[in-house]
Amino acid sequence: MAGPWTGGCACGAIRYETSAEPVFQNLCQCLDCQKRSGAGHGSWLTFPRRADMAITGEASTWRVAADNGNEKLHAFCPTCGTPVHLAFSFMPDMIAVPAASLDDPGRFRPQAVTFGVRAHAWDRLDPTLPKYERMPDSPG
Repeated sequence: MAGPWTGGCACGAIRYETSAEPVFQNLCQCLDCQKRSGAGHGSWLTFPRRADMAITGEASTWRVAADNGNEKLHAFCPTCGTPVHLAFSFMPDMIAVPAASLDDPGRFRPQAVTFGVRAHAWDRLDPTLPKYERMPDSPG
């Protein structure tokens, strides 16, 4: 499906849209993604420039140290609690959105598994995906 990438929170208070293409789509098994998703991994699409993504609505945020020690800024809807985007201190221009927040989650095409060293036997992912112990090309 061509066209912009659109999505938002469950209650509709926060929406996003970009015509940029994601530079990376991954399944992340870091401890933070596991806790945040309530599952064995998070599913993310990373876009090259936050400035190219229109976001409406006010998100609440919280900061957390990533597995590699770098800081991440999580944004979520203060009304329904849905995670809506994520920023990284070591890649300040980029922005990631959870695959499940897309209006059409079927567009998500994971390219790799990151932090696969934290995998659980019960979280079965596509065995053909490349696996990385950290984010490719990230410091730390």
